[in-house]
Amino acid sequence: MAVAGQKSDLDGKVWSLCSIPFWQNGNVSSSSGSSSTAIHRVNEQSNGHKPTENSSSYPSGKVSFIAKSLLPTRRRLRLDPSNKLYFPYEPGKQVKSAIEIQNTSKNHVAFKFQTTAPKSCYMRPPGGILAPGESIIATVFKFVEPLENNEKPVDQKRRVKFKIVSLKVKGNMDYVPELFDEQREHVAVEQILQVVFLDPQHSNPALEKLFRQLAVAEAATEVRQKPAEETDPKVVGEGLVIDEWKERRERYLAKQQVGGVDLV
Repeated sequence: MAVAGQKSDLDGKVWSLCSIPFWQNGNVSSSSGSSSTAIHRVNEQSNGHKPTENSSSYPSGKVSFIAKSLLPTRRRLRLDPSNKLYFPYEPGKQVKSAIEIQNTSKNHVAFKFQTTAPKSCYMRPPGGILAPGESIIATVFKFVEPLENNEKPVDQKRRVKFKIVSLKVKGNMDYVPELFDEQREHVAVEQILQVVFLDPQHSNPALEKLFRQLAVAEAATEVRQKPAEETDPKVVGEGLVIDEWKERRERYLAKQQVGGVDLV
C-alpha cells in the first residue's frame, strides 16, 4: 500500500507538470510582440509614414548601397613596392626613393601623389595619366632632418605620410591637378605608403632594387627631356635649296670636270 501511495503521488506530480499549458509562453510572447508592433505602428502614423506589413524590410536602393559599401574597392593601379617607400637614411641630406605605378584597368587612369610634408618632400612626376597597361617609375625626394635630442628615426617616419589617389578619365587627355577637385566623389585612394629608412652602408635586396628603379627613372627622364631629332630635310637660304640636292649637284659637276680632263 505504501508503494501504491507513493506511485499515486508521483502520478499527481507528473500530471501537475503536464497540466501547465504549453501555449502559455507563446501567448506571453505574442502579446508582447503584438504590443510592440502596435506601438511601432502608432509611431509610424504619428511621423506621417504609412504602416507596412514587414517593418524590417529596406528599400532596394538602400540595400544595394550597403552591399556596395561592404565590397572591397577595386584598385586601378599596381604599385611596386606595394605599400612602402624606401629611403637611404642620411640625416641632413636629400634622399630619393622610387615606386613603379602601372595601370591595370581597361581605362585611362589619372594618378596623383599626396603628402603630409609638402615642404620637405616632392615627387617627380607629381601626377599623370596612364593608358591601359602603361607604367611609369616615379621618383620621390625627401629631406632627412637630423635627429633632435632623444628623437629616433621611427619618429620621423611617423610624421611623414604619402598617399596615391586615382581617377578614371575619358581617353587620352592632358593632366591637370584640378581633375581631382572637380570629380572628388570618383577619386579612389590606391594606397597609403609607409616610409622605411635603409642603411646605405649595408647592402640588402630592398636597397639594391631601389637603386635599379632610380636608374631606370633617371634614364626615362633624360629621354623625355631630350629634344626630338629633326627628321625633315634641311633647307638653306631663301631659295629653298635642299642640302641633299646640293650635294648631288656638286658630285655631278665634279665627275664632269674629271671627264673633261681625261679627254684632254
